[in-house]
Amino acid sequence: MKTRTLGRNGPEVSAIGFGAMVLSPGIYSPVNDEASIETLHQLLDLGINFIDTADIYGNGHNERLVGRAIRDRRDRVVLATKFGANVHEDGSHVRGLGRRDAVRKSIDASLQRLGLDFVDLYYLHRVDPATSIEETVGAMADLVREGKVRYVGLSEVSAALLRRAQAVHPITAVQSEYSLFSREPEAELLSTCRELGVGFVAYSPLGRGLLTGHIRRPEDLKPDDWRRGVPRFQGDNLKRNLQVVDALEVIAKRKGVTLSQLALAWLLHQGDDLVPIPGSRHAKNMEQNARAADVALDAKELEEINRVARGVAGERGNEMYMETIRSGHQQPAQPNA
Repeated sequence: MKTRTLGRNGPEVSAIGFGAMVLSPGIYSPVNDEASIETLHQLLDLGINFIDTADIYGNGHNERLVGRAIRDRRDRVVLATKFGANVHEDGSHVRGLGRRDAVRKSIDASLQRLGLDFVDLYYLHRVDPATSIEETVGAMADLVREGKVRYVGLSEVSAALLRRAQAVHPITAVQSEYSLFSREPEAELLSTCRELGVGFVAYSPLGRGLLTGHIRRPEDLKPDDWRRGVPRFQGDNLKRNLQVVDALEVIAKRKGVTLSQLALAWLLHQGDDLVPIPGSRHAKNMEQNARAADVALDAKELEEINRVARGVAGERGNEMYMETIRSGHQQPAQPNA
């Protein structure tokens, strides 16, 4: 497996990482813990060493699962986890999770669930609109000094807040949704990351499954699948997006690769500072994804892919999900007293 360095002075990770969210219940479909642990072990054997989890996935289940899987092979893993994305029963963002005391409680709880002494990369999962980014990142910097965290990261952050955070402590990586179907980071965030020497981690790099070619109608999703409530997977939006998928499939077949490999290879060609983290419950899918790191695309092919992938319809999340992202960009101008 080829490797990349996260940020200017960050860890060396596999060019394709793994998003472990799919291994917890309540996200997409039922899961089996023992099968999931076996999948994680197979990923490490493939050379995929960058594993991404979060305290909110399965309400702590995901961290406990990942911790069990890697405990006897910790030296082979670059482990990332996240905090600060908890929501109320109505789906609204819990405020105050970015405060100094809350940050400390979050890392201690995560380390206990993981059964580890430290994590390699600790992300603020969602910016707390009730707490300045300076206070939150300052608290995360304390964790680095104490040895509980090696590197600091941010998720779904604006370019302006990234600059403010970087002034407090070096940010190793920013994680945001980025794929052929979600290209918002290209507006400003990616260029800011590169200016500051911050790595970029792309979650949902396969368009939440649309770029696998396996979703053709709403009925292909389980009744309790979160994506059923996402505009991109509904009605005329889905019909339009499947037209894009079909056009990309033509390119992939001509290239002799799968649609997933084409989508991941496109991402990898956007810069050597970028690492996608697809997820799957099956190691054979991840083995196939890993081969995307060896797919070469020339300028003409990239231009064609960009052309046919324009015009994606519908928001990438439901209304409440998108509100948690937008609200995190509204910050106090100065650090809290």
